[in-house]
Amino acid sequence: MPYTNNISRREFIKLSALLTGAVVVPQAANAVGEKAADERVKIGYLPITDGSPLLIAHANKLFEAEGLEADKPVLLRSWAQVAEAFMAHQVNVVHLLSPITVHARYGAKFPARITAWNHMAGSALTVAPEINSVKDLGGKSVAIPFWYSIHNVVLQQILRKNGLKIVSKPKPKLAADEVALIVMAPADMGPALAQKSVAGFIVAEPFNAAAELKGIGKILRFTSDVWNDHACCVVFQHQKDLDERPEWSQKVVNAIVKAQLWMRSNRKESAAILANDGANKYTPFPKEALERVLLPNAELDKSYLASGANSHKEWNRSRIDFQPYPFPSYTEALIKAMRETVVEGDNSFLKTLDPSFAARDLVDERFVRVAIEKAGGLEAFGIKSGWNRKELIEA
Repeated sequence: MPYTNNISRREFIKLSALLTGAVVVPQAANAVGEKAADERVKIGYLPITDGSPLLIAHANKLFEAEGLEADKPVLLRSWAQVAEAFMAHQVNVVHLLSPITVHARYGAKFPARITAWNHMAGSALTVAPEINSVKDLGGKSVAIPFWYSIHNVVLQQILRKNGLKIVSKPKPKLAADEVALIVMAPADMGPALAQKSVAGFIVAEPFNAAAELKGIGKILRFTSDVWNDHACCVVFQHQKDLDERPEWSQKVVNAIVKAQLWMRSNRKESAAILANDGANKYTPFPKEALERVLLPNAELDKSYLASGANSHKEWNRSRIDFQPYPFPSYTEALIKAMRETVVEGDNSFLKTLDPSFAARDLVDERFVRVAIEKAGGLEAFGIKSGWNRKELIEA
């Protein structure tokens, strides 16, 4: 019996409605008397490693170092809540799944743009212990966090490569070559796997690491082994702020870029800050799970190469990595991949969306280029190929 989750289903419908403009979101007041409050950095985030640069920037007072005041980041429980809070201007800086930003700007025509990447990689396909190959998923269900996610894009690439068909709507019985995809809140994925309600899930860290540590699942494939150094979550800001408050916007991006640079050299300290016993309790995860994601581990790396979770020895195999520049080639490739990805709802806006146009229009790279140069250039983030790269995708 496929796993069903009414809360996840309602959240999916709510987010879909937000992104298609079917729900009118109340706008925050812009009275003159509220100008000071509006100048504050107000972050909305989900408690996953995807949002960690925003949290580290707050914890290390990097916004204050730029002359800004920042509220404590607001922990939200679903992508629908993040989108709603952002659209209502209750928060002004968020991390969003990169495909959601495509839908927000071109499906819902919401005036906001990507200003930086938040991280690279950081996700995996985790399966039940008895699943030993992708083909073993035939006739079973796999959980995804949202239809418009890099997780869904990559998972479908993997399934198609192995001759499996995607089922997006519930059906009484799956054929041996079919895989049912179920939208599920990340926090529900581990319990669903443990209960055998799903055969696997694909999601951001540290849910995959937590499943490994609890012994309820294993990594079948890292998403970064399918799409090398892909973006997952990106920094999304209001168009109004970028146009009318460029100095403020530059300072926000400066802080986030500095946070990513700091995390590259302070991974253990980052895990401690993000952990559930840290001063700010940013996430509900123990330091052990976060260290498994953030810290290099030669023994684990060797085991993942042996199992096939990683198969490209020459690719970057960091479980999660940090560099902020939004490469245009990624955005172009993402639009093309989204056209081939099965989703629920109307995605007809993708048919006429020119990938090269989206790479220029969806992304505002003015601020991040300046911030990167101030931080020591791309080389400081391990990038030696300059401002252009070739996407490496192999399912």
